[in-house]
Amino acid sequence: MKKKIAFLIIIINVFFSYSQVKVENFIKHKVKKKETLFSLSKKYDISIDDIKKFNPIIKNNELKKKMFLTIPVFSSTGRKNMTIKHNNLVDYKVPIKDTKWRIAYKYGITIDSLEILNPEIKNALIAGQIIKVPKKDLVEQKIEIEFYYYKVKINDNIETILKKTELSEQELFSLNPFLKIQNIEDGMILKTPSYNFKELKSVNNFLFERTNLKDSVFKVSKIKIAALLPFKFDELELDSIQKTKDLLSKRNLHTISLDFYSGILMASEKATEYGLSTELQFIDTQNDKNHIRKILNQDKINNIDIIIGPLIPSNFNFVYSTGKYKDTPMIAPLSSKPVNKGKNIYQSVSSSGFLREKMINYLEKKIDSASNTIIIADSLNRPTEKILFSKFPYAKILRPEVGDYMSTELVDSLVVDSLTNKVIFESQNLSLIANVTSLLNSLVSDERKIQLFSTYRSNFYDNVNISRKHLGNINFSFASGTIMRENEESKKFESKFFQKFNNFPSKESKRAYDLTLDLILRFAFSNSIFNSLVGETEYLENRFNYVPNNLGGFENHGYYLLEHKGYYINEINK
Repeated sequence: MKKKIAFLIIIINVFFSYSQVKVENFIKHKVKKKETLFSLSKKYDISIDDIKKFNPIIKNNELKKKMFLTIPVFSSTGRKNMTIKHNNLVDYKVPIKDTKWRIAYKYGITIDSLEILNPEIKNALIAGQIIKVPKKDLVEQKIEIEFYYYKVKINDNIETILKKTELSEQELFSLNPFLKIQNIEDGMILKTPSYNFKELKSVNNFLFERTNLKDSVFKVSKIKIAALLPFKFDELELDSIQKTKDLLSKRNLHTISLDFYSGILMASEKATEYGLSTELQFIDTQNDKNHIRKILNQDKINNIDIIIGPLIPSNFNFVYSTGKYKDTPMIAPLSSKPVNKGKNIYQSVSSSGFLREKMINYLEKKIDSASNTIIIADSLNRPTEKILFSKFPYAKILRPEVGDYMSTELVDSLVVDSLTNKVIFESQNLSLIANVTSLLNSLVSDERKIQLFSTYRSNFYDNVNISRKHLGNINFSFASGTIMRENEESKKFESKFFQKFNNFPSKESKRAYDLTLDLILRFAFSNSIFNSLVGETEYLENRFNYVPNNLGGFENHGYYLLEHKGYYINEINK
């Protein structure tokens, strides 16, 4: 009885501490297996802090199965404590490209308050609409392009915001002085520095949370995956150890397949840490359509949740064309070359066209008429040259000499001392890439600043003949679907990989790991790979953001903007 009374006193004290937010009633909840504070906050639409305050039994964020929790139910108006008198409102005509968050920030209100004033914009904000906003003489805040902006979520508090933004409390309050007199409120817009946050990503200066499926509650605990890889075991002379050793020491379909296989195994092993089991089936396609047809006719691939591959696009298209797996997600895993589009097709590598588009968007922000802009494009990149010149009509156009090299005297004469020289270079020719990067590097000095950009970075930039130091000296910048990292997570993966396979992982191994782990978590989260609630995800070196295409399939729109600095490659703020 005494325990019950003590508990009641705690509840009453907490209740009255919430006098500014009306509690209508309480719900008793029995904790189930795998439930977390995060999942409960989403389920009941309340903050994690609210759950903790009404349940002192919770310690160190740990929930235990069969634990009983008291969940408060707030009134629908309890959290919307901002009231604006109608005589303090004026009409506002929505300009092109304006957004709810920009308007809310400008007039110092939450997005919810803006929608309450204008119910017609709840589903969509349309350019030219006349809406109601507070008078400008009450509050006015400008959107500054050198900053990012974050919308406060329902379960946010100062502590969680500081964690997400990696700011100090002093920095947060300095950028948002109104927080000194106003409580954090759901839908409030906060200003942050322009920075690459680990937990947040920026789109047009607005911050979104990266999806972390590892902390989710899963609907499925077992996933069946078939991987179709060109091992070409029939070509291995297993009775000749030296020949086999020589063959596997080179980069070819054998080694790429084995590296991909290793990455898939590592992802399956990692998934067990989240309570997920995977049943893996590996099929050797032998890079032979007749052999693939034989496998398909034997119905060796049955009751599969996900098919990864084949690696080779033509073989992938062949498997898809048979129609045997039209209801099973098929993942094009490694090539950026487009495959046939269909409702069950996932192009997991961001396309070169998409990356070009993102890089051009970045260049439009980075380059203006005050820059000394030079465009160098070879004969195969004339269409890109034309697009770039339409964007930057003040740029100087240079074309390579016969023999794939640039005239040193000509380039030297066009590079100036007074301005930063911004060179956009378009080529997939190794000789020309080596020539241009070396030449520009030789022209850099304390007086001459040169920055090199490309809308498409081919694999030739990884060639030993291309100096990493030269690329760093000219700050070579580009868009990519992957990033090389040397952080703790990557080092831990490499150590585990070495322990398991007595070798360090290749980029194909890391790609396979990231891709497979993402597929497992996505499928476990909603019994489907695509779910509109799952946005961009990120792992060791790859981002995934599947977006529907016009033929019913999906394309990966995850990407990085990267810049060489010294010997390192850093991510650029988008």
